[in-house]
Amino acid sequence: MRTGRFTAAVIAGVLALAAASPAAAAMTREPQHQPAASLAVSVTSALASLEVKGRAPRTGYSRDAFGPEWKDVDGNGCDTRNDILRRDLQRTKVRGGCEVQSGVLSPDPYTGHTNVYVHGQSTVDIDHVVSLSDAWQKGAFRWTELRRTSLANDPLNLLAVDYSANRQKGDGDAATWLPSDRGYWCPFVARQVAVKSKYGLWITSAEKAAISRVLARCPAQVLPTSH
Repeated sequence: MRTGRFTAAVIAGVLALAAASPAAAAMTREPQHQPAASLAVSVTSALASLEVKGRAPRTGYSRDAFGPEWKDVDGNGCDTRNDILRRDLQRTKVRGGCEVQSGVLSPDPYTGHTNVYVHGQSTVDIDHVVSLSDAWQKGAFRWTELRRTSLANDPLNLLAVDYSANRQKGDGDAATWLPSDRGYWCPFVARQVAVKSKYGLWITSAEKAAISRVLARCPAQVLPTSH
């Protein structure tokens, strides 16, 4: 009972802080953590440069093929998961300089809702925007483990998102899944194209058609960059 009361108090306190923040009140549906965009490269032109072909077999795929989960690739002493939580959440409380204990995801990029994160609870996931399984079937099966580890820990390919929405997305690409928040469709496909362009992954014809339909809504969308 003591643990339950403590958790409820943490959630209530974090929500109250978020509601009281002038920045939170002014927050739009576009997450504040979106990286700066390169004005020189449009998503449409980057999409046109991607190779189009069918999926390779999933044979041989495993999460282990992409290296240890949440490796400290940047050498800052914190694992990638906590790096992304500190980047994407507001009002964070951190233990030991690294481990995020609580925070607010507002707005969640996939649903547009506010989501409270408390360490140890399944409310927020770190999503691979281009899933590792999808990457495997579109070129990563040929890579070294070092390159796969880089993809798995690249901030460009990572977002803190609603747990349930991430489970619904699964290994899907843009042809099979888009966020329920339509306001995030353009940034979502832009990030997928940016990742696939950066790593030389290919796309399927169905995927290209789906992304093109989304980009018709936002022809001026530009590629996000790593940060």
